[in-house]
Amino acid sequence: MRLLLIGDIVGKPGRQIVTRALPGLREKENLDLVVANAENAAGGSGLTPEIYEELIAAGVDCITLGDHVYRRREIASVLRTEIRIVRPANFPPEAPGREFTVLQTRGGLRVAVVSLLGRVFMKPVDCPFHAADRVLGLLPAGVHNIVVDFHAEATSDMQLMGRHLNGRVTAVLGTHTHVATADEQIFPGGTAFQCDVGMTGPHESIIGRRIDRVLQTARTCWPTQFEVATEDVRLHGTMVDCDPSTGRASAIRRLAVDRAEADRCAALVQTPS
Repeated sequence: MRLLLIGDIVGKPGRQIVTRALPGLREKENLDLVVANAENAAGGSGLTPEIYEELIAAGVDCITLGDHVYRRREIASVLRTEIRIVRPANFPPEAPGREFTVLQTRGGLRVAVVSLLGRVFMKPVDCPFHAADRVLGLLPAGVHNIVVDFHAEATSDMQLMGRHLNGRVTAVLGTHTHVATADEQIFPGGTAFQCDVGMTGPHESIIGRRIDRVLQTARTCWPTQFEVATEDVRLHGTMVDCDPSTGRASAIRRLAVDRAEADRCAALVQTPS
């Protein structure tokens, strides 16, 4: 079985390359399940019901969120009713949304998706390690394939979570920093790990925002509008191959799709005239 986690989708440029590339990418890479972090998909911060539907229609099977989960209040209705979206499991129990979800692949295999929020340099939240243990105890019997999106700032936090869950989940893949790390690996217990899978959006930017606006504020302390940039749009993510009967990972590979590759992917599924 092959799983893909798409890194932080930023604004309209990020959404456009996902909707352009994903149908063909699923075919080209034989993807069984696609998870995407979309907490920045609406104008660079938050998610709306309309954008949720847009990404699901494009072929995303499950959406994870992070510290901007409630930036758009209207997403609460989706979080309460839909099964293809999860909020961080280490939020208080009263917080709207699912702590985890279990979905079926197109081949009928069950996969659990969990979202967790780190604590180092992040907003105060409950302990992600205890939350992970609790959620694993709640999963239905027989669900061996488990993907964890750990939305965290510090690589030490990410590495600790990977080691904490080593041998108990299929993959611990990081999001939030918007910068892909070159540390993809499979731990001895069979868990695939990477500190951060990167950003899906404009890379001619400061983590997705216009360079001139961010630089002006950094140099002068005068606030500006950090608008989403538009150039050099890429889809970044990480694919994991695993044994569906055990959930143990056998391979992990970074994925980078630029506009030209997105066009080639789109051509794979275009209906001949």
